[in-house]
Amino acid sequence: MALPKEPRQKMINLMYLVLTALLALNVSSEILNAFKTVKGSLESSSNLARSKTDQLFESFKDKMEDPKTKEEATLWFEKANQAHTMSEQAFKYVEDLKMELMVEAGYDKANDTSKGRNPQFKEDNLEAATRLLVETAPQGKGKGKELKKKLEDLKSSLLGLDSSVQDELGRGFPIDLSMPKTQSVGNNTWEAAYFRMTPTIAALTILSKFQNDIRNAEAQVVELLHKKVGEVKIKYDQFKAIANASASYVMPGEEIIINAGVGAFSSAAKPSVTIDGAGAQALPDGSYEYKFSAPTAAGEYTKKVRISFIKPDGTTATVDKDIKYTVGQLSGLTVSTDATRVFYAGGIENPLSVTGQGGSEKITLKVDGPGVSVEPRGKGTFIVKCTQPGSAIVRASDGKSTQEFKIPIKRVPNPVIQVNGSAGGSMDAGRFKAAGGVSAKLIDFIFEGYTFKVSSFAMFFTGTGFEEKNEVVEVQGNAFNAEARRYMNRCASGTTVVIGAVRVADQIGNVREIDGTISFTLE
Repeated sequence: MALPKEPRQKMINLMYLVLTALLALNVSSEILNAFKTVKGSLESSSNLARSKTDQLFESFKDKMEDPKTKEEATLWFEKANQAHTMSEQAFKYVEDLKMELMVEAGYDKANDTSKGRNPQFKEDNLEAATRLLVETAPQGKGKGKELKKKLEDLKSSLLGLDSSVQDELGRGFPIDLSMPKTQSVGNNTWEAAYFRMTPTIAALTILSKFQNDIRNAEAQVVELLHKKVGEVKIKYDQFKAIANASASYVMPGEEIIINAGVGAFSSAAKPSVTIDGAGAQALPDGSYEYKFSAPTAAGEYTKKVRISFIKPDGTTATVDKDIKYTVGQLSGLTVSTDATRVFYAGGIENPLSVTGQGGSEKITLKVDGPGVSVEPRGKGTFIVKCTQPGSAIVRASDGKSTQEFKIPIKRVPNPVIQVNGSAGGSMDAGRFKAAGGVSAKLIDFIFEGYTFKVSSFAMFFTGTGFEEKNEVVEVQGNAFNAEARRYMNRCASGTTVVIGAVRVADQIGNVREIDGTISFTLE
């Protein structure tokens, strides 16, 4: 476009060019949020890999204390410890780079009152990563070359620890430093292809990806070296006397069964314990405790306890147990929530029973609350439906006495997001490709048959098949669309697929977003 000589028109044209350039540089908030979601998932995956490595080192120590395995375990422990030291140094180097990058993008570390928990910086800044990692002095710091060299040295050192490491892990080693393809002819170096004109949050995500590669590489090497000695050994180092009764309230002559014994706990491999789907509090001795107040209404109640734990052979077992108890009350008017001590919103039929003197025909019931309706079903039974969380005031009368009390209205718990029946972890690439979409399933919810439907989600592809460029796709509905299928067809052993930003609809149409992500490592 030729610039006119008239000053006013020249200025207008220049402003148009500047505006066009700014629009071209604009990064949508949806893309930034997608990168933040993926970054969080990668960091969680890194923590899981670190936990696995820590457990392997605990097993190494046990084997070095065993005279039968001491000599061999000590030999391989030294190599594993070398792998750990090198990986920690590389991980910290990348972590320091991430902090330096945030500072380049405006993060004021000295005045951050959140102490790093919620750093504030310009997530869409396109120049910070270029200055820090691509451009050399005096325009920038050019640390991208140093980053690549650090990762190359780590990969070479890990694979060189033992010939078996190269033979068994070399082909699919997690640290991949191949040159990604780029459409810009100017991005002809590794660091430019990754970081030139990349938004800060995207550059941080890429650095988190390298940290995840480091953690996974370390875990694979340590696991391989550990296998040369034997399987993982879980050390049970805490013991506690346990006794419980089959019932806490009985009538004369009824049988009571008491179970007693000594339980062994591991303070390192702590179990997962839930009561009615809620987490229990871990105690110092490795056991768990759950406190609650008994319902105000008389009747028999059940608490569903689920315990998942690691057995001595390294496998995971799950045990479900019902803890029953009875709440008594003097004769007279009795109101009982038949299924739970709360009402659930979302179109669920919450049963309520009322008994009193004079027979069910004299019973009256009124329930007040946001979006609450009551339907009599005969003989002192009622169905309460709620459309939103809050609390309900229940007023019941049998003509002689009246009871009034408050019952919480809770939202139905979030469903578990699954693909092909799995909520993440390792999956055969063929099985993943054959999946129809993303499903939402309620686990251990007291009202069976309640369903959610996935309304939208986002997918992130990285690893094998996506070395040149990580891909993000948004899907409406629960089924994989054509774009998602195109990327799924490129998946192979070593591909990582992260699914997040999942939105689900309940049975009456209320839509909610599920926090967190699920991640699949394809085999």
